[in-house]
Amino acid sequence: MATPTPMAGEGTLAAVMPRSPSPTPAAAAGSAAEAPVLIFLYFHKAIRAELEGLHAAAVRLATERAGDVAALAERCRFFFNIYKHHCDAEDAVIFPALDIRVKNVAGTYSLEHKGESDLFNQLFALLELDIQNDDGLRRELASCTGAIQTCLTQHMSKEEEQVFPLLTKKFSCEEQADLVWQFLCNIPVNMMAEFLPWLSASVSSDEHQDIHNCLCKVVPEEKLLQQVVFTWIEGKATKKAMQSFIECNSERSHCCEDVRLVDQEKHICSHEESKVGHRKYAEYSDDQVDRHPIDEILYWHNAIRKELNAIAEETRRMQQSGDFSDISAFNARLQFIADVCIFHSIAEDQVVFPAVDSELSFVQEHAEEERRFNNFRSLIQEIQIAGAHSTAVDFYSKLCSHADQILETIEKHFSNEETKVLPQARLLFSPEKQRELSYKSLCVMPLRLLERVLPWLVSNLSDEEASSFLQNMRLNLLKFDAHETAPSSETALVTLFSGWACKARDKSSSGEYLCLTSGPVRSLLDNVDELEKCRLFCPCASRSSTDVPLHQQTEIGSRPGKRGNDAESFPSTNGNHCSQTADTEARPCSKKPCCIPGLRVESSNLAKSFLSLSYNSAAPSLYSSLFSWETDASLSCSDGISRPIDTIFKFHKAIRKDLEYLDVESGKLIDGDESCLRQFIGRFRLLWGLYRAHSNAEDEIVFPALESRETLHNVSHSYTLDHKQEEQLFEDISGVLFELSQLHESLGHPHTDVNESERKHHSSKEADRARKYNELATKLQGMCKSIRVALTNHVHREELELWPLFDKHFSVEEQDKLVGRIIGSTGAEVLQSMLPWVTSALTQEEQNKMLDTWKQATKNTMFGEWLNEWWKGAPTSSDSSAETSSAPEDSHLQDNLDQNDQMFKPGWKDIFRMNQSELEAEVRKVSRDPTLDPRRKAYLIQNLMTSRWIAAQQKLPEPSSEECGEGAHIPGCVPSFRDEDKQIFGCEHYKRNCKLVAACCNKLFTCRFCHDKVSDHTMERKATQEMMCMLCLKIQPVGPNCQTPSCNGLSMAKYYCNICKFFDDERTVYHCPFCNLCRLGKGLGVDFFHCMKCNCCLGMKLTEHKCREKGLETNCPICCDFLFTSSAAVRALPCGHFMHSACFQAYTCSHYTCPICCKSLGDMAVYFGMLDALLAAEELPEEYRDRCQDILCNDCERKGRSQFHWLYHKCGFCGSYNTRVIKTDTADCSRPN
Repeated sequence: MATPTPMAGEGTLAAVMPRSPSPTPAAAAGSAAEAPVLIFLYFHKAIRAELEGLHAAAVRLATERAGDVAALAERCRFFFNIYKHHCDAEDAVIFPALDIRVKNVAGTYSLEHKGESDLFNQLFALLELDIQNDDGLRRELASCTGAIQTCLTQHMSKEEEQVFPLLTKKFSCEEQADLVWQFLCNIPVNMMAEFLPWLSASVSSDEHQDIHNCLCKVVPEEKLLQQVVFTWIEGKATKKAMQSFIECNSERSHCCEDVRLVDQEKHICSHEESKVGHRKYAEYSDDQVDRHPIDEILYWHNAIRKELNAIAEETRRMQQSGDFSDISAFNARLQFIADVCIFHSIAEDQVVFPAVDSELSFVQEHAEEERRFNNFRSLIQEIQIAGAHSTAVDFYSKLCSHADQILETIEKHFSNEETKVLPQARLLFSPEKQRELSYKSLCVMPLRLLERVLPWLVSNLSDEEASSFLQNMRLNLLKFDAHETAPSSETALVTLFSGWACKARDKSSSGEYLCLTSGPVRSLLDNVDELEKCRLFCPCASRSSTDVPLHQQTEIGSRPGKRGNDAESFPSTNGNHCSQTADTEARPCSKKPCCIPGLRVESSNLAKSFLSLSYNSAAPSLYSSLFSWETDASLSCSDGISRPIDTIFKFHKAIRKDLEYLDVESGKLIDGDESCLRQFIGRFRLLWGLYRAHSNAEDEIVFPALESRETLHNVSHSYTLDHKQEEQLFEDISGVLFELSQLHESLGHPHTDVNESERKHHSSKEADRARKYNELATKLQGMCKSIRVALTNHVHREELELWPLFDKHFSVEEQDKLVGRIIGSTGAEVLQSMLPWVTSALTQEEQNKMLDTWKQATKNTMFGEWLNEWWKGAPTSSDSSAETSSAPEDSHLQDNLDQNDQMFKPGWKDIFRMNQSELEAEVRKVSRDPTLDPRRKAYLIQNLMTSRWIAAQQKLPEPSSEECGEGAHIPGCVPSFRDEDKQIFGCEHYKRNCKLVAACCNKLFTCRFCHDKVSDHTMERKATQEMMCMLCLKIQPVGPNCQTPSCNGLSMAKYYCNICKFFDDERTVYHCPFCNLCRLGKGLGVDFFHCMKCNCCLGMKLTEHKCREKGLETNCPICCDFLFTSSAAVRALPCGHFMHSACFQAYTCSHYTCPICCKSLGDMAVYFGMLDALLAAEELPEEYRDRCQDILCNDCERKGRSQFHWLYHKCGFCGSYNTRVIKTDTADCSRPN
């Protein structure tokens, strides 16, 4: 019995599955009968159950070596076929319909389908290897099935969260039923026969009933269609199926129930009677039809040749006439023949060729034909898009060339098949087997295509060929023994196909189609007196409930059909509905009009709404408007110009590199040691943290920017859902790594000095731990494979779908602003990890481009200065080898920074050697330097002017680690206290356990404010090299901890900045790499962001503010202190100016306008309303009533006219009283402004 850990059904990747069970229609938004589109939830439930079973089987194979690889492979192929056709039907029906009502949703999910197909291809390639005898391959197989399970589950969860609610909201119940029916009609017939029974077996009885009720609304009221579908959904319970659709019809129609039951019994009886003459009928028929039914392949070849020749002639006609007006019809014609060729090729590859010779294959020829058709359709799409801007001559020649190439390729292919395949098939197979192969080939097509293909094919045949074709199809039912009844679904399908073939016959004088059984085949049946048997195959018989003429049935009083009722359609008594192409009914086997049942796919209102979309029943057209961004993706960077937004996507390259590392190295952890595990965990933590920062930047900045464009609504929702799912994957892997670490520690501690019984007990526990470690390592390998696949597909789709949108909808300046917003929300610690991580994955050219983009986005900030200082200080001074062993990719970064760093940096020794005139020359040089910002320029001039005194105070550096008591020449070598009673070290400004040695005067001060308070110069804190621990009084290199052994690594403060040499033991502080200063707050991206234009840190709520370039690099307009380096809180005003918060509080007690630009400091509506009431109650003297004044509004900056007043003047545009008089006028005030 398998242990319940990962092997007994849960699967090793159970942790990456959604925590909650998949929603049922009842839990989501009602039953599928009420909202038919919710039937897809049952499809998803069946898919999830099959995925779980496949993965559990693969895990048992990997961990227990239990199971059959061949059976697993067959099960995988069955599931892939079902899921593939499910996806193809979604791409062909659901997503185009949704794209009409809601833009920018469907394309992402179709892209995911492509990625999932690639994943299955990897699985099948793996199954071809010797898995049974290779432990590594078995673990890889388990990982691959786990990755498929994760990706498909995530995909379905996103559809349930985004797509299905939109479908239920934007489509009525009837439209949803149309969608579901079209979905079913786009799945090949042979797959439907397997898919619906498989679905039925995967749900509960209540859910099965809900599916049944839903299908009653979905399937048109055609007996043949209902008989086919309900027989499939019920599996082998034929009678139950037929009874179910009768009951379904009775619920929808309150009349003629008895008539319909009699009709059903009549149909069954006709089938029973037909068995009596099976042998005689078969003997007679074999003499009348082709001896080699497999030659029907020639019918297809000839019809395709004829159609392609017609298309080639049409292209030459367009070339001669220069008329592209009918290009849409031409495109539809090409789409149709392409579908016919593709499905004909699939039928040959899946049915005919394997039966003839397992080694015979035309797969390459079929793929080449499909490629040429796609190129042809792509060219037509280009013509339609280009329109009047197209170069006619080029398109004419290309059209003719493509048509001729397709014709040549297919002609060569058909000739090879006719000479190599057909002769073998005639020799190897009996006529019955040949008929079976032909019929199976037909069932490879979906119903929707068959309804169009059969009339087209038969129209290209002679009467004799058409009768032979249909008769062979019917005779295929005779493969069942006399005592065995043919499945009702098979009988109904043959009858349905016969009816559609009738559309190709000549019409009667009244315009109706003639029954195909008239003519040669009818005379055959007359000779054997079995006209009644024709009722089994004629669509007329299956549709008629009585012999009452149609016009009398209409008068009896039946209600109209439920869907797709056109004005020319006529309902029958049983609710059945004849299409406009077959309005009358007749007895079968007579030369009278034949009533043909239709799918009613094209006649529904919903179908008409997207009929203009490219039709491809096999797969979505990659050249339709739904996927137009795919062509944009290839053109987005064709000019080789680097866009600012490219910086974001450069991270994808580094992400892929680390994902590959996790995937590969996770497979080595089973045999690895503890150091390997620690290294793996470190790399995983780094990737998790940086990917989280990347995802947050996309969710908070990039995606909202895309959504702000009206044409791009909903384009990013799917990717936001991806980020949530991927975060859960990271958390699950983190949990497994934690368990592995604990197990590794327990395995590494052997037990000694124990007796024999205890040793056995410990040995047993060690074996259990080793087994569990092996299981966890296998689980981790699968999870790493899953996250690699999920994230790789995610970033690939972003590059295909989202990347081109920035180039199309955003200017370079807007992209620069976005990049600045992203970088400005990234803290220094994250940047210090991110920059080496990203640059290590890029080429030299890519690194240069990325740095150029960052410099452009941060040109107003101190980012270059921070980068310079951090990169220089990255290797520790004590480890000289670290500098020489740094990666070569990093060295160019320093070079690029140094090239632009032209700041004047005189050393103290240089200043000491200068005379007064040289110092004055240097001051003038600094003053004239345009590259220096005012703050830096003022600092340098001040220090140069006082440099004589500073240099005189300089002394030679003292040896490190010297006790302050022995070096009494250093002033201030005593501890200072923030709270002397509690013996808390620090000063009035900061709480810290050290003092700093000022580089300028070689004195000890607790902080720079303490230094500046007693000195006539300012302290350059970044120049500080030494500190004194106030506990041991030892002078030592500045750092976060005391290096004296007696202090045992005493922390100098909770926060330490190596760049600013700043310590704080009380408050929450962060270093802004763009201000290159330490500031109060939790950090960039948490409660602050850095505005690259204003060059200041602002609260997150000020994301939308008025920018002023380098707005903070000025003095406070009230107290005149420099705002950029001020330690006091600063307030941003609505106009974009700044002042201290304390100054603002004091100033607004008596003013409400900005002291710089005079704009209002807030919403003054209440105050202005009070002034309105005051002026309304005030009466001016008579000599002033007609006088006006020209005013200028400080708020809206518009000139206007206001009634005379000695104090208050209201703006006529914005209603503000924040105005000033520019002219007094004595003219009439009634004239407009």
